[in-house]
Amino acid sequence: MQPLICACIQLRSTDIISVNIQNARTLIGEAAQKGAQFVSTPEVTGFMDIRPGGTRSKAVFEAEDECLSAMRKVAQDHKIWLQIGSLAIKVEGEERFANRSFLINPQGEIRARYDKIHMFDVDVGDGQAYRESKAYRPGERAVLANTPIANIGMTICYDVRFGALYRTLAQAGAQIITVPAAFTRVTGEAHWEVLLRARAIENGVFIVAAAQGGKHADGRETYGHSMIVAPWGEVLAEGGTEPGVILAELDLSRVDQARQRVPSLKHDRMFSLDVIEAD
Repeated sequence: MQPLICACIQLRSTDIISVNIQNARTLIGEAAQKGAQFVSTPEVTGFMDIRPGGTRSKAVFEAEDECLSAMRKVAQDHKIWLQIGSLAIKVEGEERFANRSFLINPQGEIRARYDKIHMFDVDVGDGQAYRESKAYRPGERAVLANTPIANIGMTICYDVRFGALYRTLAQAGAQIITVPAAFTRVTGEAHWEVLLRARAIENGVFIVAAAQGGKHADGRETYGHSMIVAPWGEVLAEGGTEPGVILAELDLSRVDQARQRVPSLKHDRMFSLDVIEAD
């Protein structure tokens, strides 16, 4: 089996969609020139604007989204599998938007869509409160895309804290699980690497996590450090805080090897819970 050359594109998305498209196009082209067959971009690739009304002023329906259209053309031009980490997409009959990831084939066709399930509603101690559920409605379905290059499970950012989602994808046959993200600097410094490595180890999968990094136009600061992690937990590639490209060769046979060495995916058991009042 030939290794799959995989790339993460690290961005610093602005509030100007055309600028973000051009930056993504340039870096995806760089990855393709280096041999990447599968490329992933971060969460909110199209624009980053968490200011009041920012998303509402820019989000459109899927058929009208210029970033989606441009990235489909990029995938076709470079003949690669391309995951747009996520875009803010209007939903018919809904006040809130979908935080939606797209998997595009080398013909420029959308082959899978995933709407982020878990909403980031937290106060992380960096002076800002995040209430993602005000703008976005949560998805309800996990998505595994069985493609000619690999079986790819799709997640987004805050999903990484919910191990049951990753377990479900792995037990359904995922060899790669993607985690496009816009982690805050505070939570990223504390938890990013350990969460990604844990999800890889406990499920015997490759984790491909393209990230936003740096200080954005809307004032948000993201952690960066895009990362590709092997099924045994070692970090194969890692970015810094600046925009750029990281690449790694994925030997998919390592998924089976890891699961044979520690077959925990077959060992899940149902159990009951006793709550003891131990005064």
